[in-house]
Amino acid sequence: MKFTYSWLLEHLDTDKTFDEIVEKLSMIGLEVEGVEDRSKGLETFKIAEILSAEKHPDADKLKVLKVSDGEKEYDVVCGAPNARAGLKGVFATSGSYIPGLDVTLKPTKIRGVPSEGMMMSEAEMNLSDDHNGIVDLAGDVEVGARAVDVMGLTDPIIEIAITPNRGDCAGVRGIARDLAAAGYGTLKPINTDPVAGTFESPIKINIADTKACPQFAGRYIRGLKNGPSPKWLQDKLLAVGLRPISALVDVTNYFSQGLCRPLHVFDADKLNGNINVRLAKEGETLLALDEKEYKLDSDMTVVCDDTTPHGLGAIMGGEVSGCTDETTNVFLECALFDPIRTAMTGRKLDILSDARYRFERGVDEAAVVDMTEMATRLILELCGGEASELVVAGEEPKWQRTITLRKARVKELTGVDVPEADMVRILDVLGCKLDDQGDSFAVQPPSWRSDIELEACLVEEVIRVYGYEHIEEVSLVRDTNLPEVALSPAQQKRDVARRTLVTRGISEAVTYAFLPEKQARLFGWTDENLRLTNPISTDLEIMRPSLLPNLLAACQRNNDRNMPNGCLFEVGPQFDGDQADQQPVVVAGVRTGQTGPRNWAQSPRRVDVFDAKADVIAVLEAAGAKVDSLQVDPEGAPAHYHPGRSGALKLGPKNTLAYFGELHPGVLTKMGYKGIAVGFEIYLDNIPATKAKKTGALRPLLVLSQLQSVERDFAFVVDSDVATAKIIQSAKTADKKLISDASIFDVYEGDNMEAGKKSVAITVTLQPTTDTLTDEDIQTVSDKIIASVAKNTGGELRA
Repeated sequence: MKFTYSWLLEHLDTDKTFDEIVEKLSMIGLEVEGVEDRSKGLETFKIAEILSAEKHPDADKLKVLKVSDGEKEYDVVCGAPNARAGLKGVFATSGSYIPGLDVTLKPTKIRGVPSEGMMMSEAEMNLSDDHNGIVDLAGDVEVGARAVDVMGLTDPIIEIAITPNRGDCAGVRGIARDLAAAGYGTLKPINTDPVAGTFESPIKINIADTKACPQFAGRYIRGLKNGPSPKWLQDKLLAVGLRPISALVDVTNYFSQGLCRPLHVFDADKLNGNINVRLAKEGETLLALDEKEYKLDSDMTVVCDDTTPHGLGAIMGGEVSGCTDETTNVFLECALFDPIRTAMTGRKLDILSDARYRFERGVDEAAVVDMTEMATRLILELCGGEASELVVAGEEPKWQRTITLRKARVKELTGVDVPEADMVRILDVLGCKLDDQGDSFAVQPPSWRSDIELEACLVEEVIRVYGYEHIEEVSLVRDTNLPEVALSPAQQKRDVARRTLVTRGISEAVTYAFLPEKQARLFGWTDENLRLTNPISTDLEIMRPSLLPNLLAACQRNNDRNMPNGCLFEVGPQFDGDQADQQPVVVAGVRTGQTGPRNWAQSPRRVDVFDAKADVIAVLEAAGAKVDSLQVDPEGAPAHYHPGRSGALKLGPKNTLAYFGELHPGVLTKMGYKGIAVGFEIYLDNIPATKAKKTGALRPLLVLSQLQSVERDFAFVVDSDVATAKIIQSAKTADKKLISDASIFDVYEGDNMEAGKKSVAITVTLQPTTDTLTDEDIQTVSDKIIASVAKNTGGELRA
C-alpha cells in the first residue's frame, strides 16, 4: 500500500514529524517497507519560460528556443511538439544529470545550432512514461523556482505492508485512524451529507443473489463533461503508481486508494435497460477493461444490463460500457460483494485488480450509501452535471456483534498493565462502541473491522496501539522438575527416518500438501472429497494422494538450474480420503540423474531400483523393522511405478511397509520430467511395535546452505611418486571456509607426459554460506588452490 505524506495529512491532524510517523507505523503493525523521496536527483532543475520558439534552420522537426530561468537566457534546441513561446516548464542547464536518459548534459551543437540545456519531459525526469512533450505548467508559476517545489515532488511516498486481516488499512483513512488511536493526532471528519437528487433515476437495480451481493447503491448523473482530472488528483495517483485516465475513472481510483472503497462508473448510454446483479451463466464471456476476454462460470458474480454482462462484481468493469471523453451520462456503482466468491473468481481468471485486493479482504459494510454520496459530490464538482435520486437495492448486512472484554484480560495475555483510560481511548478511536459493565466492557467492533471476532482480538488491538515496547523482557527460568521433552513412538520413527536419509546423502524438502489435478490423477487420485473449495491457486486444487509428484517437480526445477542429480525426501501426510484414518504419514523420496562421484577408475552410473530399495531397507531397519523377515512383492507397487522395475516390501500378505522402484516413464513424461527417476514411499506406522534398541549417537548433521555451490576442475602435473591424497588434502586446506569437498576423477600417465610425471585431475566444490560467489571470489580461491598444491606437492597446473 502506497500513499503520500500529504495524502495522509488530509485525514490526520497531527503535530508529529514525518520521521516520527514513519517510525510509529511499523510499531503499530503497519510495517514500513520503504520511503521514496521523489525529489532526489531533481533538485537542480528550475522553472523556466520559453521566450521565443523559432523553426530550426536545418531540421523540420526541431525548434530553437530562447529560454529564461529568471537569471539568465539560454539557447536550447528542442524537438517537443508542444514547445511554444510563453510555455513554462522544467529546465536543466549544462552539467545537469538527466535520470530518465542516464546522461549528463554538456554544451553542444545540434545541426549546427548551439544548445545550452534541455526543456524536460516527465519521462526524462523519471516521473512517468510520457515523453511526447515537455512539461507544461500553469502560467502563474514562478520562473526560477525549484521544479520539485512547484510540482509537489518534495512530498515523500510511504509504502507499507498490509496483513490480510487489515483490509481497512488498504485505504489512507484507515492508516490515519490507527495513528490517531496511537496518540499521533486526531482523525479529521469527512463530509457524507446526502446530495439532493433532482430527478428519478431511469436505471433501476435488481439483485438476484443477495449472498453474492448483499447491497448495491447507484446514481444516474446526466449532462456531465468528462476529461482530464485536475492536477491535484493526477499527482496523487501518479505518486502511488496509478496512471491518470480521465476525471471519472480517476475519482474511482481516488476513493479506492484513499477510503478503501472501490467504485465503478458505467457509461449509461451504453447500457440496455436496468442494472442486474446475478451469477454468470456457463460460457458467458466478458471483455474487461484490461482488454482481455474472460470466459465465466456459474460461480462468478456479474453486473449486467438487461441483456449483457458489463462487469465482474468486485473485480473489474467491462470495456463495452467504459467511460470515454465523449461520455455525458453515467451510472455510479457502489456495492458490497461476497469476499470468498471474489477471491475464487479472481484466482480462476488470474485477475489481481485493486478492487479485488480490497473486496476479498473486506470493506466497510455500513458505508455503501455514504460513499455513494461522497463520490457523487466529487463527480459533480469535477465534471458538472445533474444527479438523480439515490437508488439502493438489498440491505446492509447484519455486521453488528458484541464481544466481552474483561479488563484484567489485557494484562493476563500481554503482561502489560494498560490503564483503563487508555483502553477506552484506543478502542474508541479505532471505531469501537463500549459499554462499561464494571469488570468488563461490552464492545461492538466497527463495520470496517470484520477481523475482530474474539476477546483476544480486542486485547491485540489494545496492546498493538498502546505499544509492544511496553512489554518487559523476562528471562525464561527452567523448572528442573519439568520432564524432558518426550517423543511418541511414531515421532521417534519419523525422526530416525529423517536422520537415516540425511546420512545417506538425501536432502529433506517440505512441499505443498496439494497439487494440480492432472498430476493427482497420475498418482491414483479419484476421490472428489479431496478437491479444495478455496485453493490458494487454481492449479493447486487437489490434496496430494502421494508425496512423490511434488518431490519430482522440485528435482525438475533443480535440474533446470544445472543440478541434475537430485536426491530429496519428505515426511508428511498422504491423503487417501477425507477421514482422519485415511491420511497416513509417509516417508517418500526421489533420486534422479546419476549416483557416485566422478572417478577415473569407475564412471558414475544412473540411479536404479536398487538405490531406492537400499534407502527403504536402511530406513526400515533404523526404525525397528525386522528387515530379514520382509517379503518382496515384485508386482505390488502402484501404477505410477515401472512394472518389472519396482516392488513392495511387506510383512505378511496384508501389511505393506513400503513401495520402491523406478517411476513409470509415462508418468514422468506427463509430469514434464526428462530422464530416469526412482522413488520410494515408506509407511512407518505399519511397522509392528518392538522394544526400543539402544543405538549409538548419530554424527552431527550437515547444515545445508541456501546458496548454490560451484564446482571447478583442476589438472596438476606432479611426480609419479606423489600420493594423490596429498593433492586432495592440499586443495581442501586452501580455503577451509569455502571449499566443502575435493575428489579425484582422472589420473593419466602415458606417452604425452614426461618420464616420472603424472597428471591428476580433481574436482573442487565451493559452497558459500553467506553471499553468492562472484567471478572474483572464485578466481581468488582458484589461485589459493593452485598455490597450495604447488607448495605441498611441487605440482604445476597442466597446460
